[in-house]
Amino acid sequence: MPDTVFVLNGPNLNLLGLREPDIYGHDTLDDIAGMLEDRARELGLAIDLRQSNHEGHLVDWLHEAQAVKAKAVLLNAGGFTHTSVAVHDAIKSVVTPVIEVHLSNPHRRESFRHVSLIGQAAKGTIAGFGALSYLLALEAAARF
Repeated sequence: MPDTVFVLNGPNLNLLGLREPDIYGHDTLDDIAGMLEDRARELGLAIDLRQSNHEGHLVDWLHEAQAVKAKAVLLNAGGFTHTSVAVHDAIKSVVTPVIEVHLSNPHRRESFRHVSLIGQAAKGTIAGFGALSYLLALEAAARF
């Protein structure tokens, strides 16, 4: 059975492809899932991709990733990146490595996006490469 990488997506990421495509691109979350599943197979991994607009789901899924001994978590926390102490604390409470992922580069955007509570707890961050950010994060996770 292949190692599993959780891919957790926060609020509004269900609207990818429609929401501000000039910032987030035209790829949908399903498009990204397909790209990740194809590359994961090549790497001998499995993907468990989830999305929620609710903070507590992300916390529960981080705990679950540890409980099932997931290889890693790729986390695009959306707007919770800048506000969620609860998700920050959940990342710090698990031993499963978490890689923060962003489609856009938060540092080139509004100043309130320049601080990442998620990044302060994550093993690393990949941002600014559109859907490729997820693939780059998967490549990193495969090496854990």
